[in-house]
Amino acid sequence: MATIEDFNKLDIRVGKIIDAEDFPEARKPTYKLNIDFGKEIGIKKSCVQLVKNYTKEELKGKLVLCVVNFPPRQIGSAVSEVLTLGVPEENSECILIKPERDVPIGVKLY
Repeated sequence: MATIEDFNKLDIRVGKIIDAEDFPEARKPTYKLNIDFGKEIGIKKSCVQLVKNYTKEELKGKLVLCVVNFPPRQIGSAVSEVLTLGVPEENSECILIKPERDVPIGVKLY
């Protein structure tokens, strides 16, 4: 069973998607995102399988929650620096977890 100390090790922050581009080299339909977390963390990259539920245009400007303290992960020819959080809908496609209201970028989930 996980403890509160385990949860506190995760650094989950609000970021704003500033760019989304196709990632045709990926095995499954994937976007490469650039996400701004503010001055402390800066802009990080994330590879996400959201193609069936979001267009690139819909993603730009959207606030998202991401784990920012996992090690970078090689995804084909790209490096994913943060894990963008989502949940599966009824057809198992990802829906982003996002703040209900506008909040400052870079703030930590608690």
